[in-house]
Amino acid sequence: MGITGGVGCGKSAVMDHLSRTTDCRIIISDDEAKKLYTQDSPIFGKIIEAAGEDITDGAGELDRKKLAARLFERKGLREEINAIVHPAVMDLIDRAIETERESGRHDFLFVEAALLIECGYDRKLDELWYVYASEEVRRRRLKENRGYSDEKTAAMMRAQLDEAGYREHCIRVIDNNGSIEDMRKSADEAVREALGRYGITEGKNSK
Repeated sequence: MGITGGVGCGKSAVMDHLSRTTDCRIIISDDEAKKLYTQDSPIFGKIIEAAGEDITDGAGELDRKKLAARLFERKGLREEINAIVHPAVMDLIDRAIETERESGRHDFLFVEAALLIECGYDRKLDELWYVYASEEVRRRRLKENRGYSDEKTAAMMRAQLDEAGYREHCIRVIDNNGSIEDMRKSADEAVREALGRYGITEGKNSK
């Protein structure tokens, strides 16, 4: 199952709830991407080659402050690094999907990413679930929880699908526009319906 939605919609809260209440494996694309910026990553050398060897620290690891400054200074570098990192993350997700399909170890594999639809995962995963919150709620959360300016939030929202785009590709909507309790009820209902659709009336290892 793919879990997607616009910035600030609360995908992380939904994933946290699912991880505690279902028999599942969780993949969060941002977390997997962070792992690729370490020395033992197969693409670490390509990142350093693109950004410059002087962005490492004394131990040879990436200095994230230096990288952030370099991304700001050098036009086009962000796109160059994204072109290195994103395919590696997608490859990891592809391999996880294949592994879980073959093993049947869990009731669910949940993959969370903002760009699942844009990357064609509506054709690779069994279903996509859309975490919904209104723009007003998302803007407030991003300002209160992350300190984002209105301008930064607006730019991020413009770069993503609108609500209609998400709804077009997603079979289920998890409503996260209100309280945490309401979100949990919506997520639980989505899980119950999915278990029924796939002939699993109760999870093999339901929590």
